[in-house]
Amino acid sequence: MTPFIAELIGTAVLLLLGGGVVANVVLNQTKGNNGGWIVITTGWALAVYVAVVIAGPYSGAHINPAVSIGLAVADKFPWADVPLFIVAQMLGAMIGATLVWLMYRPHFDVTEDGETKRAVFCNTPAIGNLFSNMLSEILGTFILVFTILYFTDATINDTQTVIGLGSLGALPVAFLVWAIGLSLGGTTGYAINPARDLGPRIVHAILPIKDKGIHGWAYSWIPVVGPIIGGILAALLTMMLS
Repeated sequence: MTPFIAELIGTAVLLLLGGGVVANVVLNQTKGNNGGWIVITTGWALAVYVAVVIAGPYSGAHINPAVSIGLAVADKFPWADVPLFIVAQMLGAMIGATLVWLMYRPHFDVTEDGETKRAVFCNTPAIGNLFSNMLSEILGTFILVFTILYFTDATINDTQTVIGLGSLGALPVAFLVWAIGLSLGGTTGYAINPARDLGPRIVHAILPIKDKGIHGWAYSWIPVVGPIIGGILAALLTMMLS
């Protein structure tokens, strides 16, 4: 598997499971309807876990343009590979969002509210406030990238032998995303990933979804710019502290 394919599949799985848990909770007549915020944040955390397990061995499992850019700023990833990774992440996010729609299509049809349908694809702030919404995405992504840059392998000090955890090595990222969702996600829905919001938002605009309402383009730049700023700031602070 090439890094491009790994990022594409990993991000597609991320959106299939992440968008899937939102669909399960908010759409009418699902088994998980009205499951609540804990279910959504847990579902997204586990979606990240699965995506990292799949993509990690082949691409490092960025599955997020803000992570790719942040690692490049910190000189831990080549800038030349950033565009390729972002393209893969965007395509993967669009594929994953489309699969969610195909699977939950009957439930989209029996859900009347257009904003609820859009919530399966992309974020909408709980209270629209430019400064607060941008700060939410910056801080959430800052914590994400800053912590990722401090992840280390377990070693035996005497021999520096790496203690491999196999697929369990993806758990720290899942816990990290879970913590961000629980603590910082209530204001905007914590995109913390430009591809996660923009890719599915484009799909929402394209798909023939009945009574889907507006696409929310006026807000769409915040989940793109905010996470990129947060990732860059995290990288810069890490470099200053090292």
